[in-house]
Amino acid sequence: MKISYLVIALIFSSSVSAQNTNQPSDYIVSEIISVYDGDTFRANINELPDIVGKNIAIRILGIDTPEIKGKCEKEKTLAIKARDFARKALFNAEVVIVKNLKRDKYFRLLADVYFDNTNLASVLLENNLAVSYSGKKKSSWCKND
Repeated sequence: MKISYLVIALIFSSSVSAQNTNQPSDYIVSEIISVYDGDTFRANINELPDIVGKNIAIRILGIDTPEIKGKCEKEKTLAIKARDFARKALFNAEVVIVKNLKRDKYFRLLADVYFDNTNLASVLLENNLAVSYSGKKKSSWCKND
């Protein structure tokens, strides 16, 4: 049983990659389930098969936000602000769309996330609740503490 889920996941993972290189697709998020922190949330995407579209973790591409379980009080405080900002934006949006889907090493979807035609990453960056991130070493939120 576990092997069949793995095979289905691998097939979907490769189809998402192939789909993005040839023909980018946008997916409408059917339901926001939870927002863990400023750059990670769980959602349902009815357009995708249940194994990959139900209660799927989605991480916003191109940014890093402070961690809820941060290394210092400054990081934890900023993390709550970023989470609350993302939570309000996603839960209050008329439409949430994910674009440019990829997978990360934790099987989360990586995506550009738009709420009501507004890029969530850009807004988080503009409000100093996120920094640009390309997958390399993350910068510390605890500098000068």
